[in-house]
Amino acid sequence: MTKTIDYFFGIGSPWAFIGLEPFGALAARFSAEIRPCIIPLVEENGAISSRNRPEARRAYWYTDLKRWAALRGKTLNLNDRARLSDPTPASFLVLAAQHEGQDWFALTRTLQEAFWVGAEDIGNAEVRKTIADAAGFDGAALEERAQRNDIQSIWRSNYDVAKAAGVFGFPTFRYDGELYWGQDSLPFLERHLKGEKPVA
Repeated sequence: MTKTIDYFFGIGSPWAFIGLEPFGALAARFSAEIRPCIIPLVEENGAISSRNRPEARRAYWYTDLKRWAALRGKTLNLNDRARLSDPTPASFLVLAAQHEGQDWFALTRTLQEAFWVGAEDIGNAEVRKTIADAAGFDGAALEERAQRNDIQSIWRSNYDVAKAAGVFGFPTFRYDGELYWGQDSLPFLERHLKGEKPVA
């Protein structure tokens, strides 16, 4: 029977970005289907944006992020992020690709790489189209598709699913009813995929 992993994430999450490729490789090793669920932070379940955390916690978050990025072979461009617009519209582009049966995983990787490594403004439609085109997608067609009501409905439905599941942060993986929060939880997901019973 095919294993299925629900993948809750946000395009603008650096943790989702640095964990994307290891997660993809893990799923491939077990021939698991990834069911993407792109969402905003679920504040009702306790999610707190980094900008709203106390300074001491925010400073540690920044340091820990750089450590993990280096471990994952990523060099993040974290300078002058305030000039970039909200990356949320890029999520709709990925939802459009998913809905059209296109390679949403590759588009996610491309957009996140542009945002977190290249510091490109993926909140800007023209920038998104250029990035998508360069990656072999039809950026204009995806942008048009992303504006339709059904894509917005999927966005809202994803949020409701995540909230009901108890998801609060990025990335979160759900397999066989168990949640694993954070890209650093991939070893626990791996053990579960191998057939080991979760400890808790």
